[in-house]
Amino acid sequence: MVGTSRSMSKKTNGRFVYVDLHVEMLTETSCKLLESSGGHNKRWCYNGEKIGEFLKKIGFHEDTTVYLTQTGWDTSLNALWNVFPNTFTKEPEQETTIVQYGMLKNSKPGMHKLSEANYGPWKEHDEIVKPCSKKTLFKGKEQVNGYIFFSLTHGPEYHASQVANAVAVARYLGATLAIPDVRGTELGDKRNFEELYDVEKFTKTLTGVVRVEKTPPQEISKERLPIIKVPYMVSEEYISSNIKPIFKNKRRNLKIVTYFDNNSSPHDKIINRESDYQCLAMYESLKPQKELQELIDSMVGTLRSMSKKTNGRFVSVDLRVEMLTETSCSKLLESGGSNKRWCYNGEKIGEFLKKIGFQEDTTVYLTQTGWDTSLNALRNVFPNTFTKDAIMPADEKAKFTDAESRKTIDFYVCAQGDVFVPAYPSRFYEAVVGERIGLGKTQIFVPAEKDSDSATDYVSPYVANRSHFAHSCFC
Repeated sequence: MVGTSRSMSKKTNGRFVYVDLHVEMLTETSCKLLESSGGHNKRWCYNGEKIGEFLKKIGFHEDTTVYLTQTGWDTSLNALWNVFPNTFTKEPEQETTIVQYGMLKNSKPGMHKLSEANYGPWKEHDEIVKPCSKKTLFKGKEQVNGYIFFSLTHGPEYHASQVANAVAVARYLGATLAIPDVRGTELGDKRNFEELYDVEKFTKTLTGVVRVEKTPPQEISKERLPIIKVPYMVSEEYISSNIKPIFKNKRRNLKIVTYFDNNSSPHDKIINRESDYQCLAMYESLKPQKELQELIDSMVGTLRSMSKKTNGRFVSVDLRVEMLTETSCSKLLESGGSNKRWCYNGEKIGEFLKKIGFQEDTTVYLTQTGWDTSLNALRNVFPNTFTKDAIMPADEKAKFTDAESRKTIDFYVCAQGDVFVPAYPSRFYEAVVGERIGLGKTQIFVPAEKDSDSATDYVSPYVANRSHFAHSCFC
């Protein structure tokens, strides 16, 4: 335990603070008498909030690791955690699974059938699915000289669709697909594909579908290429009439940019012959690069290790506080009517999860970066609530500080959660649903203003109605 405390204290060279604080002691007669007494020499009894204020007052910084003698966790200690997030207790006794945020274990326990049914609406087993298309039946197009270039932009929820479009265009034209770069939201934020994704997996998956090249000729890469905007899920007819003529007339090298409008959604696309290749591109070609995947697996393992009563199961929730202030959410929250869409804050998500049957010791993962005090209401109901910052090892935080990496982490943790709950409508939600369908993880609940407390009444329409494009890709 001492070794664990030191390993979590890298910024203080392995040093940590030991605090003798048992909540039950604060209710003892001796403490009550002291609190009501006066005088210069009166003794002291400090609760979690006061201990946090004291440590901060004498110079300890927020990244200090604090070990408490408390057994298990008590909500009265949340005030201390707000000041020192790396606060933890010794392992709770076997009958409780409410764990403090600093008590992290990287493990991957096996999944077992639940022995008790009252711990929440969990699914006992994931569905077994496999790709519907058979890659061995793909027939290659005649290859011509020429390259299709593109970039991955706007985050992982858009990347798979951008790859699918590029594959469709390159395959139809018989051109070579150049490995894309990855662009962030800030001007000049550009990185190589292999910094985020597994380049070998990408090229191997697309072998026989389209020719892929890691390093196109330098003289072509530096050219000022024609840029063509391409609609989401581009059709062969569109390529033939709008892209092919330009490709033939412009030295057979193009850069394409996929555009998305409000109607661009995976649920309204019908499978066709070329969709087989788009399925392959969207759901099999992109996987995180090795180091990032290991971090994601470690974080998922940590979440599972803290979910004893639910046999390693946890709920992932897409909830970023800044999204609740976006124009789309603000308008939705102000609107009325039975068909209004949904934007749920931390308090409402807590009420929803409790309403459909999840117990207080359920582990909840949020996509929020850092902690926001507006989420305290959720943590009061589900104390075992974490963000990535709380479960990422300190050395890994330093490696993956950029927004693209962190959003990718969120995406794949949400995909692997046993239950997924979106707090608002978004493309992130739609993309995670597609990834989860491919993994057989269809326990997805969408909050709604309904009287029912049955989880089955809140199953995502993408699953209940099989209306997501991914259902066409997996059998």
